[in-house]
Amino acid sequence: MLMLLTLGVSSVKADTDSSSSSSASSTTLSDNTPIVTLGSSLTSAQRQGTVKTLTSSLNGSSYNTITVTGSDLVKYLNPSGDNFTTSSGVWSSAMIQKTSSGSGINVHILDYNGAENITTITANQYKNAALTAGITDADIYITSATPIDGSGALAGIYKAYAKTGNSLNQSRVNAAQDEMGTLSSITKANKNKDGYSDAQLNNAVAQAKSEMAKYGNNISKSQITNIVNTQLQNNNLTNVITNNQKQQIINILVEIRDSGALNSSSFKSQAASLAKNIQANAKGIFDKLNTQENRNLLQKIWDAVVNFISNLFKSFSN
Repeated sequence: MLMLLTLGVSSVKADTDSSSSSSASSTTLSDNTPIVTLGSSLTSAQRQGTVKTLTSSLNGSSYNTITVTGSDLVKYLNPSGDNFTTSSGVWSSAMIQKTSSGSGINVHILDYNGAENITTITANQYKNAALTAGITDADIYITSATPIDGSGALAGIYKAYAKTGNSLNQSRVNAAQDEMGTLSSITKANKNKDGYSDAQLNNAVAQAKSEMAKYGNNISKSQITNIVNTQLQNNNLTNVITNNQKQQIINILVEIRDSGALNSSSFKSQAASLAKNIQANAKGIFDKLNTQENRNLLQKIWDAVVNFISNLFKSFSN
């Protein structure tokens, strides 16, 4: 039993087509004034509808706006392998607002006139990408006036954050983009598969990031692999995703390590907050996972060891 304990311890349609250029206003997130990012391809009516949708929770409070163009897609998304051009169009839009320290990253995808138009990127994928890119403690709202994958909104988030003087490391942004592409493809491949949900996958990745941060930037690929195996097991995904998909997850986490993300003092706490956020927003799923039957093997081993030692002490006491 003690030996076992020791062993246990040891893309779819994107925001493309024609676009127009536009100027951007300068602002800060530090004063909690929200920044609304608007796709340059929106018509005047769509622009008004997008602003109304994104700012509905502000109750008349002030906000600033910036416009996201094809050039922004090229700047923020192409270095990770996308193929946008300066003439690419942007429809998906976002609003980002700084929140109190320790609150984590919260993402809300909003319907536009009753339609869910973000077709590919999920809220949890936005959250994990924002964490990897270096964004901390923020409420983010996403919408689109037309069905689209949601890349423009992500570029807008990066641009808005950079406008505040919080420069983003391009290596971390590249890792975030690769991560989003990987998690999106895995979710698409397992759509409607019994025992799988996007929340489970993103929770496993967020928990893995939190565990990686405990080791720091010198964590080995072997250690990352062990962490991934444990988190997939904790989220009941071991027998759901393929070995190839597991290797893809390991590869993006290695890339995140190499990007320098683990050097951030807030990465660990933000990752832990993100995992809690994902679980809270999918409570029905995680309540079913956290049953006696579904507890992971290491936890069962630990319980057995504790019970064994406890009974041993009781015997000595008697």
